[in-house]
Amino acid sequence: MKLITAIIKPFKLEEVREILFDIGIQGMTVTESKGFGRQKGHSELYRGAEYNANFLPKIKIDIAANDERVEEIIHVIQQAAFTGKMGDGKIFVLELLHVVRIRTGEVNDEAL
Repeated sequence: MKLITAIIKPFKLEEVREILFDIGIQGMTVTESKGFGRQKGHSELYRGAEYNANFLPKIKIDIAANDERVEEIIHVIQQAAFTGKMGDGKIFVLELLHVVRIRTGEVNDEAL
């Protein structure tokens, strides 16, 4: 079992959600976040004054998946979130050691 975490641009969320739903992924957690990578923020104008926005708005998506689905999920997220511009985001894959569905007590693969 793996935990797939994708950091994407906010306006790409609906497109990513739709393509994940199309391949049968129905469960995910979405979190609004802020951060930066190589782009290191940007300058903005506010009421005539320029200031640096060091942390850019991002969306973090977490999906728990069986090992067999991981590459497919990564591929469709990468397709849907791609703009070709700096700041498209990243996808991280972590090992899940144990999962429990609280309502039923199911564990691991059955809990996904």
